[in-house]
Amino acid sequence: MRTEYLYANDSSTIARAAALLKAGHLVVFPTDTLYGIGAAAFDEAAVAALYRVKDRPLEKGIPILLAEREDIYQVARELPRSAQELLDRFWPGALTLIVPRHPNLPPNLSPNDNVAVRVPDDDVARAIIHGAGGALATSSANLSGAPAARDANEALRAFRGLVAAVVDGGPAPSAVASTIVDCTVDPPQLLRQGVLSAEALTSFNLV
Repeated sequence: MRTEYLYANDSSTIARAAALLKAGHLVVFPTDTLYGIGAAAFDEAAVAALYRVKDRPLEKGIPILLAEREDIYQVARELPRSAQELLDRFWPGALTLIVPRHPNLPPNLSPNDNVAVRVPDDDVARAIIHGAGGALATSSANLSGAPAARDANEALRAFRGLVAAVVDGGPAPSAVASTIVDCTVDPPQLLRQGVLSAEALTSFNLV
């Protein structure tokens, strides 16, 4: 496979990246944290390809990035009150929420009845996601166990010939991934502290 190298400031890039994703291909793109590698969230074969090229264990689910907060109901069966409060406060942003998964999602997206989801605070990422249908299964742009890509060239070195395109949006704004909160339990549980600090979440009574 030839990997296209696209520039985020090119007027044709968003449409090209979205078209490739809608056709079932994988695309690397910048987010508000690290670079991610995405696949159409409702395309089971594309999700399987994402696991394969990353050499990612199937028991580790793949998060979903959304274009808008309102798109949460595409991927969540229901929205716990804690999740609604957190997304109202922190989305778009570097907070990933674990919520009950929608039954229409492919079974290989996660190993259980939950799914990780967030809206990135990055205009290029959200435009690509919107153009591709509003939801992308997205994992960090690295082989499992390797450091996450901080720029497009690092991602290209890892995935040349394995993905349809790499979108260059400049250096990643962070070397840290998103914070993860499990909203399927009461009270919600902080699973991983990332860009968003635990202190910023103190009013939400996390455990």
